[in-house]
Amino acid sequence: MDKQPVICKDLGVIDYQSAWDYQENLLQENVSIKTVARKATPPLTPGETDTKHYFLFCEHTPVYTLGKSGLMEHVLLSDEQLKQQGIEFYKTNRGGDITFHGLQQIVGYPILDLEKFYTDIGKYLRNLDEVIIRTIAEYGLVGDRSEGETGVWLDPHIPGKERKICAIGVRCSRWITMHGFALNVNTDLNYFNHIIPCGIQHKQVTSIQKETGRSIDYDTVKEQIKKHFEDVFGVKMV
Repeated sequence: MDKQPVICKDLGVIDYQSAWDYQENLLQENVSIKTVARKATPPLTPGETDTKHYFLFCEHTPVYTLGKSGLMEHVLLSDEQLKQQGIEFYKTNRGGDITFHGLQQIVGYPILDLEKFYTDIGKYLRNLDEVIIRTIAEYGLVGDRSEGETGVWLDPHIPGKERKICAIGVRCSRWITMHGFALNVNTDLNYFNHIIPCGIQHKQVTSIQKETGRSIDYDTVKEQIKKHFEDVFGVKMV
């Protein structure tokens, strides 16, 4: 059986709003296609619709984003301080709390029609975790999940040593996904000092660079993510 194609696009360094708008446009195009398909007589099955899957890579200029369940008090800087430091801020429509996006952090935004895979958001999130777990294993890092918390962690079950290496937060409309993950590669972790990351007190944030003690080739990590995404989701990047 042929693997489903996923259109892979590298947006490079892009501001958060532009990437968000682009995702929304792709999501709404797919939702419109599904709406038309469901009005067909007889109704088309999900596999018969011509929705398209996308995977967007990008790096963001410095920005804090707050998810739907997030609290403003988890941002520790005032509006004026954010402006002085050149950091943008957005309230978003994804799940999760507060996080940071910046240079040398790989942000991945899958726009998938889950009805062509499975209608299970929990499974989708676990599969995103698995992509990152397999990717950081290439650097000798053992990623894991932390019960009740999203993202990929190192040593999540050892009190005082828990550290998050990848944040994950998604939105799903008519089973079309958007938003995604942010993996710290050579990210400047000082930006996380000005927020309570993901609203979780007393836990650290880390990066592949910090854990390995060396600068990591950013483009190589992207290629590894693509490979593992294809394997975990059983798709073909095009």
